[in-house]
Amino acid sequence: MTDWEMRPATAADVEAVAELRAVVMRPDLERLGRYDDHRVRQRLRDGFEPAHTWTIEAAGAFAGCVALRPAGDAHWLEHFYLDPALHGRGVGTAVLHTLLDRCDRAGTRVRLNVLSGSAARRLYERAGFVTESEDPVDVFMVREPA
Repeated sequence: MTDWEMRPATAADVEAVAELRAVVMRPDLERLGRYDDHRVRQRLRDGFEPAHTWTIEAAGAFAGCVALRPAGDAHWLEHFYLDPALHGRGVGTAVLHTLLDRCDRAGTRVRLNVLSGSAARRLYERAGFVTESEDPVDVFMVREPA
């Protein structure tokens, strides 16, 4: 596994994260007929909350981000994007388990949604997420604290 670390995000991270989102999500959004070059970035800008977001660095360079936003009866795992060069190298799993361990200690349920047909769904299922509902575009998942 590649060496990695997380640091709290700042407002200055928004453009790097928006660009990574466009790269990471493009194949799935194109497959679903929903890719829009401007919208994919703007949705991130509109929902970016540095207070609940961490950037991921690998080998000292920006490699991704993840957010864990408190809402109602759960925390929402959002904006989990990792440089495609790091996919399959254990970084995403390690980051996810770091956040889920925090939620387990706090007794907090975690929710997320993933695009229908996305390979990321397998990562979430391996971490204990189960499907609550789905539609032609999104799969909504939940994980109870361990």
